[in-house]
Amino acid sequence: MVFHKYHGAGNDFVLIDDRAGDHHPHFDQARIAAVCRRRFGVGADGMMFLRAHPDYDFKMVYYNADGAPSSMCGNGARCLVQFAADLGIARAEYRFLAVDGPHRARLLPGGGVALEMNDVTSVDELTAGCVYTLDTGSPHYVTFVDDAGTVDVVADGRAVRYAEPYATRGINVNFVTARHGGLAIATYERGVEDETLACGTGVTAAAIAHVLRSGTTGAFRIPVAAKGGDLSVHGVYADGVFRQLWLEGPAEFVFTGELS
Repeated sequence: MVFHKYHGAGNDFVLIDDRAGDHHPHFDQARIAAVCRRRFGVGADGMMFLRAHPDYDFKMVYYNADGAPSSMCGNGARCLVQFAADLGIARAEYRFLAVDGPHRARLLPGGGVALEMNDVTSVDELTAGCVYTLDTGSPHYVTFVDDAGTVDVVADGRAVRYAEPYATRGINVNFVTARHGGLAIATYERGVEDETLACGTGVTAAAIAHVLRSGTTGAFRIPVAAKGGDLSVHGVYADGVFRQLWLEGPAEFVFTGELS
C-alpha cells in the first residue's frame, strides 16, 4: 500500500489515495496511531484518505495522530489539495467535502495552497483583550502572550486542554503574540497531545481573535508566523460575522513509501 508524506509549514501528514475505496477499511484506530507514531512508524500529526465523491472533486477523511477521527484540519486540507493536484486532478478551483462541510481551494501561483474556511459567527471573549474561544472547524482557545516563542507549550497547553470545561471534548490551545503587523503563534493540539509546528485552524482562530482585539472591521489580511513556516489569513469582518475566510501557506511533498 503506497503512502505519501506531505507537510504544511511543518504540520505533517500521511496521505493515501483511496479513490478506489479499498484501503480505508484496513485501518482501525490502533493501526493509524501506529503509522503516525514518530520513531516507530512513519511519523505524522495525522493521516488522511483522499476518497472519491460523486458531487465533489474528492472527499477528505482525516484522523488525528492518536488514530481517532478528527474535526477539520486546515493544513491537512491544504496538503490534500496539493496531493490531488499531484495525482493529476487538475482544477482551477477545487471543491471538496470535509467533516465540517464543503470547501473551496486554489493552488497559488508562487506555490502553496489557499483554502476557504467556513464562516465564523460566534467568538467568546473569556478575558477582555486576552483570551478567546471559537470554532474554526476545530475548537480553539486563543490566549495573547508577551512572547509565544518562550511559552512551555506542552505544559501550559495541556493544562488548558485537560481543564474543565474542555477535558472531555478537548480543545486546541494557541499562544499568540502580535508583532510587526502580524502574529507569531505556538499551538498545542488535542489528538496529537503535543505541540505541532503549525495548525491551520489555529492560525485562522488567532487571526480572528486579533481582529476582534484590535476593534477593526472590514477586509483584513494577517500574516502569521508559526514555528514551522509562514501562513496568512484574509477575510472580511462585518455585522459580527467573519466571512470569505481564506488560509494560505505552503503544502509540500516530502516522500513516498509503502505500508505492508
